[in-house]
Amino acid sequence: MNSRSPQKVVSDFLDDFAGRDVDGALGNTAEDVNVNIYGLGRHDIGRGTIRTVLADIVEAFPDLIVTVKRIITTANVVTTEIKVQGTQAAPYAGAINQEKHIDLDEVWRFVVEGDRIVQIDAYWCQQQLYRRLGVKRFDQIAIV
Repeated sequence: MNSRSPQKVVSDFLDDFAGRDVDGALGNTAEDVNVNIYGLGRHDIGRGTIRTVLADIVEAFPDLIVTVKRIITTANVVTTEIKVQGTQAAPYAGAINQEKHIDLDEVWRFVVEGDRIVQIDAYWCQQQLYRRLGVKRFDQIAIV
């Protein structure tokens, strides 16, 4: 019997991410989690991929704020609408640090089995992210 509902597993993941606790967030995922981060063109299996994605965000935006706007749960699939905010302090996604502030609406979809996340699909507008980061030319950066 599961000790946590799928929504609770995802809420714990997002709480740890918002608290800049990458290892805590990873503790909610399966070792072989399937990760698809569409804006960054990252598609892989394993905790290493999601660790890199989360660690890059936390490092680049030290004042990171993750706000959960909505959670929709259907059986073991949990879809979340979140807002990610912060001021850039390190290079991110190919954009040099210009100390720009971002506020980006994102949708993350999770599939939960037992009490572990087995799939993560994250969606956001990559062009909006680049505009917020002050990128003026896109021909030097791969856009997915």
